[in-house]
Amino acid sequence: MASGTLFIVATPIGNLQDITFRAVEVLTAADAIFCEDTRVTAKLLAHLKIQKPLFAYHQHSDEKVIGQVAATLREGMRVVLVSDAGTPGINDPGGMLIARLLAVEPTLTIVPIPGPNAAITALSASGFPAGRFQYWGFIPHKKGRQTLFRELAACEDTVVFYESKHRIGKTLEQVREAFAAAETPERPLVIGRELTKQFETFYRGTVEQVLRALQEDETLGEFVVVVGPRGWH
Repeated sequence: MASGTLFIVATPIGNLQDITFRAVEVLTAADAIFCEDTRVTAKLLAHLKIQKPLFAYHQHSDEKVIGQVAATLREGMRVVLVSDAGTPGINDPGGMLIARLLAVEPTLTIVPIPGPNAAITALSASGFPAGRFQYWGFIPHKKGRQTLFRELAACEDTVVFYESKHRIGKTLEQVREAFAAAETPERPLVIGRELTKQFETFYRGTVEQVLRALQEDETLGEFVVVVGPRGWH
């Protein structure tokens, strides 16, 4: 199928200065850029003074869009995939696109351009052991939450997951209940809010302490929760 190259380019999660030199080079040389929201990517490109054709690819995209990517690659083009923020394929539909393209052409050249990732950013500042950790993505809104929190309480490893401003309070209350039931109420965690942005904040302590601190602040922005390993003090 493909004589072109698909570049997976990580973009800033908040601070536009976090774009890498290599990412700028690849975006500048791109023939087409597929992105979650063309408006978001257009702002990034405007900041970088780059003008390129933008095409939407997101979780609701149909087979026509995947076919469009494949056709562009067949023409020998340099195709770039970006998400709204962070590394494509991590908690977004980029992984599915890559899988579908590889199913058609297993020898497709895919070049990852590494860069920002919210989970790794929070983990790096947590102070918890990261030689081995689990990444859980976004916590489900309804089904399976209680089971998941019981699994979290039993988990021996450091765990990283995402939560929105609308559910962070409820999630922490349920985590507190699960830790209490597991007799580990002092298990530490770190929450990163608005990472890399002007009001970046880290909350550290037990669930009870972090809940209290959040209640004193405006719970705006997106949150990354890092739970220390069981038995860590």
